[in-house]
Amino acid sequence: MNAARRPGLVIAVDGPSGAGKSSTSREVAARIGCAYLDSGSMYRALALWCADHGIAATDPDAVVAAARQLPMEISASATGFAVLLDGMNVTDRLHRPEVSGMVSGYAGIREARNALNARMRAIIADAGRIVVEGRDITTVVAPDADLRVLLQADPARRIARRQAELAGAADARTVTEQVIGRDAVDSASSQFERPADGVVLIDSTELTLQEVVEKVIGLVPAQLRTPDPA
Repeated sequence: MNAARRPGLVIAVDGPSGAGKSSTSREVAARIGCAYLDSGSMYRALALWCADHGIAATDPDAVVAAARQLPMEISASATGFAVLLDGMNVTDRLHRPEVSGMVSGYAGIREARNALNARMRAIIADAGRIVVEGRDITTVVAPDADLRVLLQADPARRIARRQAELAGAADARTVTEQVIGRDAVDSASSQFERPADGVVLIDSTELTLQEVVEKVIGLVPAQLRTPDPA
């Protein structure tokens, strides 16, 4: 006899760069047996595709067309996350400094965002149980998620975390400009500085990763926390 299917669970995590969205979301997903989706990687994939094909962010019509036709495949299973462009795994390229420096220009184009948001909603619906993180997740992409969290941290801590993630691939000034500059650009098209109604705010400035993870898991109803049986 087949085991009864567990109820769906969608956890949406938003917040500025360096607040801990990705690390927290991956760990929560692993702990409670959910798929994981880094929605920011989809914007990075769009930026990478456009850059590789000579499409500038100053040509919004071309960017929107690319977003709608982007040959992108997402693996968002509980065992791993990967992004393929035209059949090639580009996951490792997406967080290189050159991509980080240009992604906001493309992600700020509203119709391009709409195209990618539609893909995100399809992935969420197909997954059933998923932790999804990134801009607009709690307010635009998944406003009906079972749990919506906004992670926040002071700028100095966020910059330090981003430097640690890059492991010396960019100097302190460059990282600072990317984090603070991205906040300024993204705030024009996304709400990630204050929680919307029903969104739980967690300030991670003085918390370890595991402390943040425990706080998020503690907000999930107990009957939904158990991973799939072996």
